[in-house]
Amino acid sequence: MKRMSVDVVVIGGGATGAGVVRDVAMRGYTTALLDKADLGQGTTGRYHGLLHSGGRYVVSDPHSASECAEENAILRRIQAHAVEDTGGLFVVGPDDDIEYSSKFATGAAEAKVPFEELTIAETLRREPRVNPGIKRAFAVMDASVDGWQLVWGAANDAKRHGAHILTYHRVTDIDVADGAVRAVHAYDEKRGEEVIIDCKFVMNAGGPWAGQIAGMAGCEEVEVVPGRGIMIAMNHRLVNSCVNRCIYPADGDILVPVHTVSIIGTTDVKATDPDQLDIPRDEVQQMLDAGEVLVPGFRKSRAVHAWSGARPLFKDPRVSATDTRHMTRGMKILEHDTRDGVSGILSIIGGKLTTYRLMAQHMVDIMEEKLGEKNECKTADEVIPGNEDKKLYTVNHRLEEREKDRRDDQIICECELMSRGMITELMAEQPTASFDDLRRQLRLGMGPCQGGFCSMRATGVALEEKMVDLVRATELMRLFLKNRWIGLWPILYGEQVRQTALDNWIYHGTFDVEHLPQAEEEVV
Repeated sequence: MKRMSVDVVVIGGGATGAGVVRDVAMRGYTTALLDKADLGQGTTGRYHGLLHSGGRYVVSDPHSASECAEENAILRRIQAHAVEDTGGLFVVGPDDDIEYSSKFATGAAEAKVPFEELTIAETLRREPRVNPGIKRAFAVMDASVDGWQLVWGAANDAKRHGAHILTYHRVTDIDVADGAVRAVHAYDEKRGEEVIIDCKFVMNAGGPWAGQIAGMAGCEEVEVVPGRGIMIAMNHRLVNSCVNRCIYPADGDILVPVHTVSIIGTTDVKATDPDQLDIPRDEVQQMLDAGEVLVPGFRKSRAVHAWSGARPLFKDPRVSATDTRHMTRGMKILEHDTRDGVSGILSIIGGKLTTYRLMAQHMVDIMEEKLGEKNECKTADEVIPGNEDKKLYTVNHRLEEREKDRRDDQIICECELMSRGMITELMAEQPTASFDDLRRQLRLGMGPCQGGFCSMRATGVALEEKMVDLVRATELMRLFLKNRWIGLWPILYGEQVRQTALDNWIYHGTFDVEHLPQAEEEVV
């Protein structure tokens, strides 16, 4: 058993938790962040990649719209390398209500969300593939954001301020004595040992799992509703701007260019278990139909991966418990001392990835009020190290690097221009990482082949560099391919069937992957 002591334990390694641990550390507290898996593996890593301008919410949720607009500008400055300045469009489709666009313009002005109306000709010059039948269009400050870069940037900055980042540490219990939190119990999944962390305060940033975490401290039910939504990545950039339908938020009304792909999303259905999220085939077809409205011929492009994520929505008493589409996207911070009689714990629900830094600031401000402390929040002012040049990334951001090192560093993934050196460097820093952990940080296997070629190469590199033995190498590869398959089966039609069949022949026919050496237990 391992024991340690810090001032504050942050539970949840998504964007909000990473923002909280960074803020806590920067204010001078000792702190540790715990997550049962990798950083950004939950809700943060399962979204459409949009850095909101605020335009989506100017009618439905003006306060959230204003927050998005303000935080959009801050993140472009402090985490530039995680943001691509694609710009955004809100377009009124051929069958959309033209009257909503007037509400949009009025709402954007009132919420101070920057926008500009474009002529139809200007819009089509900017994005030739957008539906030529659009009736009105507005330009906004939407951008594409790499959620994993965002999270790891904040977490690494927290580490520079002394924080402990403990991934694959599953929280099992929270000790409460005399009405106050005393310690957090966790299980280290990688090393197989119990960990106890004595602390003065717990910050519950567990997202859809926040209710389970609060329950460990004896708190009453937390009003969090997991809102399941599916997204689909298409095999190239159909647009270079974030394209939104100018309608009241609905299913499949956003198309976002993210690195080398385009992502269409999303549905919004109440889920019963955030660990069991379906990808229904009828919703896949719904997304493909929605894509046709934005970009005619959308279905002729190849879908390469589908996934499902759970939004942690606050249970709004004004709407039905199953109507997740109309629940607020704003944040809610629960003060359990006044609510449940348990001091030393706060829970945060709702919010957006775009506003993660602001959510963290509000949460830490309340924590300090409880502790009788007052330290300045500097997270909006201090640029995260590595972003000092404030240069936003572009779609070809890796091309220049590969042009410089192409003779000295082998390309492992052509789709994402990922080199051998990138893999070996990260595996040296994180020796227990799985290939999925590498994927989230390096984009391994996220291109059209979905790991069909690069996963074998990555396995060979890990073996050749003696970073893993043969048994672990084959386990890592098999687990990686298994997880890739989850997002392939719902979209097995057209050209995707041919690619999947090719991958299957390679691994089962040529390499007989099912009969490679393996351990008794599967790795994580």
